[in-house]
Amino acid sequence: MKAMILNHPGTPLVWTDLPDRQPGAGQVRVKVLACGVCRTDLHVFDGELPDPKSPIIPGHEIVGRIDAIGAGVTALKLGQRVRIPWLGHTCGVCRYCRENHENLCDAPLFTGYTRDGGFATAAIADARFAFPLGETGSDVSLAPLLCAGLIGWRSLTLAGDGKRLGLYGFGAAGHIVAQVARWQGRAVYAFTRPGDTGTQAFARSLGVAWAGGSDEMPPEPLDAAILYAPDGDLVPLALKAVRKGGTVVCAGIHMSDIPGFPYDILWEERRLVSVANLTRQDGIEFLALAPQIGIVVKTTVYPLEQANQALEDLRAGRFDGAAVLVP
Repeated sequence: MKAMILNHPGTPLVWTDLPDRQPGAGQVRVKVLACGVCRTDLHVFDGELPDPKSPIIPGHEIVGRIDAIGAGVTALKLGQRVRIPWLGHTCGVCRYCRENHENLCDAPLFTGYTRDGGFATAAIADARFAFPLGETGSDVSLAPLLCAGLIGWRSLTLAGDGKRLGLYGFGAAGHIVAQVARWQGRAVYAFTRPGDTGTQAFARSLGVAWAGGSDEMPPEPLDAAILYAPDGDLVPLALKAVRKGGTVVCAGIHMSDIPGFPYDILWEERRLVSVANLTRQDGIEFLALAPQIGIVVKTTVYPLEQANQALEDLRAGRFDGAAVLVP
């Protein structure tokens, strides 16, 4: 197998030949067909997440086909197309697993962070977290749904049922969630980097009610706002933008420090909450619903060996939508 390996945070990924790996008990090996490039991959690359596996193969939006099955796996079969998401293993015995909050498991493993991921031609997965995809949809278009879509779905659920929804950051997750929210009958307000007229035009092409810079206030108070941009300075701005009783959801796994802010922008029962990972049930619900919504994922495709370029283009905001690596 071949892989793009991160040997040390902050250094370029290295194209590497590796021996083929065999699945252990309860595992499957997947031939990678496509792997999305997520902002969390940048956090891994930059060393912003604690205690990573090192060296590590990044990538956690994996679409592939099973080409080897370990002992004890009966629910999956050879040749089956599956998805492998960010949450790659849970203990099953801690309080959170027992209470159906496996996204908060005390002993989890995360694909592309604490276990090797999909910036490779093959990946080993816990069979419990390799989910059948069926044959509808292209590998490339499905890959971003496995984190940008799933975390977007979970954050949208936490935001509540309000009709006016603000999205701070309009990349992979934002452009997917905007389509879901519009399908639900909501008005979407898109906030981009100040002066990013290109992304604002892209947001308008998806039917948002308003698009502007993150330094602007929306034309009317929001019922809820979701932050996909990992910038803590946006939290006070979002709190100011939501109405009394409104909700601000921080959807990233990492965010820069939130600055101090006056209590009066949190008062009047505004809520500030975070999203942590996802559950298998999130995946089942969202991927069953996605075909009904008719989500169109805008993708920029890179060969696997150009993963470094894809990460830098993501950092610089050089494309709309999502980047996907193809072996």
